[in-house]
Amino acid sequence: MGGKQAKKVPRGTYERELLRLQTELVRLQEWVRAEGARLVVVFEGRDAAGKGGTIKRVSEHLNPRVARIAALPKPTERQRTQWYFQRYVEHLPAAGEIVLFDRSWYNRAGVEHVMGFCTQEEHQRFLHQCPIFERMLVEDGILLRKYWFSVSDTEQQDRFRRRMEDPLRRWKLSPMDLESITHWEAYSRAKDEMMVHTDIPEAPWYVVESDDKRRARLNMIAHLLDSVPYHDVPPPVLELPERPRSTGYVRPPRELRTYVPDHAADLMS
Repeated sequence: MGGKQAKKVPRGTYERELLRLQTELVRLQEWVRAEGARLVVVFEGRDAAGKGGTIKRVSEHLNPRVARIAALPKPTERQRTQWYFQRYVEHLPAAGEIVLFDRSWYNRAGVEHVMGFCTQEEHQRFLHQCPIFERMLVEDGILLRKYWFSVSDTEQQDRFRRRMEDPLRRWKLSPMDLESITHWEAYSRAKDEMMVHTDIPEAPWYVVESDDKRRARLNMIAHLLDSVPYHDVPPPVLELPERPRSTGYVRPPRELRTYVPDHAADLMS
């Protein structure tokens, strides 16, 4: 279903379906843990395309010991001398784990290439090696899913403007983000070239139309669930034990401890 969506998903519909999908994500998590599966989900797209908000909804109710987010900072000087994929390999999942890449090795196909942070030779080497690298992951049994969040230029501009005006979200903006506005077509060409080389049968790209954030989140999560052959894993049988009788323990006087002030009481006075 391509193109910009005219009708936004109503909040009530969105919240009900999101809760259902998040419940399914917990079931998926339990299957991953029980089966010893390894799941990698790559989130890519332009700045302000909605990747972070979707990752937050995916991970919201998952066990952080099972599902973790990998959002790598810029490489150190030592990492710049390593094989390009090396620092990403360190974050791949072991058995029973899920890793959500908030941006990934595809930095080289996008921002590094457009902004001149890598050489033309390094960029071409990436386009050659990336499909080989991903085929190796899949051949080794890793479940690899790649999502590209597609946002229009006008919607991106509006989101940047709202972030600038919102003190709770201004941290999401960097000078690099704003500079991307002036390189819109360069990023488009880089994305198109990336897709030509890395949209492979073993690890295809799935494009998420994201001008409507609610629609994008629901569509992406639903697709992820549909793409993994998970099944219900019976939970362990738990019984709440009876509290044993007191053996004479006496709690020390409250005056011996330092408590945080009751800020909430001030709000109700």
